[in-house]
Amino acid sequence: MKVDRLVSIIMILLDKERIGAQELADMFEVSPRTIYRDIDSINMAGIPVCGASGVGGGFEIMQKYKIDRKVFSTADLSAILMGLSSLSNMIRGDELVNALAKVKSFIPADRAKDIELKANQIYIDLSPWMGNRNIQPYLEVIKTALQESKLLSFDYADRYGNKTVRTAEPYQLVLKSSHWYWQGYCHKRNDFRLFKLSRISNLQMQEETFTPRDYQKPILDFEEILETLQTKIKIRIHKSVMDRVLDFCSYEDFSPDGDEHYIVRFPFIENDYYYTILFSFGDKCECLEPLHIRAEMKRRIYDLATIYKN
Repeated sequence: MKVDRLVSIIMILLDKERIGAQELADMFEVSPRTIYRDIDSINMAGIPVCGASGVGGGFEIMQKYKIDRKVFSTADLSAILMGLSSLSNMIRGDELVNALAKVKSFIPADRAKDIELKANQIYIDLSPWMGNRNIQPYLEVIKTALQESKLLSFDYADRYGNKTVRTAEPYQLVLKSSHWYWQGYCHKRNDFRLFKLSRISNLQMQEETFTPRDYQKPILDFEEILETLQTKIKIRIHKSVMDRVLDFCSYEDFSPDGDEHYIVRFPFIENDYYYTILFSFGDKCECLEPLHIRAEMKRRIYDLATIYKN
């Protein structure tokens, strides 16, 4: 959210005498050009930021300048509080508490109720309803290791349940599709890996530190790759599972089939993961086409029934 970044830049400029555009760009994972636009926005908001070129140059707020609380609108403060409060629900730390306190100090008494009301209109809770309760404490450990450049040791299970002991350098926390991951350089594989937190156990932060190396961020957008791998199959579903099927396709893929059912053009790849998705809909889903996938569904159902025969 841009307004969060702008406020963070202001706080950094207040805290530091001078900071370079590239350092800010690296800090917020944006381009230097974006930082220059942000500085222009801050200046337009009435906060005088000066730039100095050459060795030791960078941006700084004019000496003895005091921020006017009216610089931030009700919408600005509400958006910042909403973002910081939602993040603090999952990742706790003194810096988040301090940031919240600083932002709240900008709120005039006569606007406090209105801002609090707007900030609470959207609530984001990333904690799971049930399941792995190690996620929260592990996030804290990884966050500390990221800040202090310390190695992490842990047991990691692959999708078949095979465990290996790993040591890795942490570089980035990632929240993707309601699942937490972290990007690290794995000493066992001698390469960067994306680790899923739910597959981790016995996570420990080591005393040993590491020198951060150059790395590329993980690829998180597989839309183009999936389009080349996926085909559309035809399934018939009961309306009671429509909301779950919509997690994988759009309304445009649905066509009514009587009062209780829909025919759906469902994106599919012929592997265990996608067959498991179809089976998760139970008897509320029937694969119609193509015939070889329908036949494979029948074979898997037979194998499952065989387990319970005796």
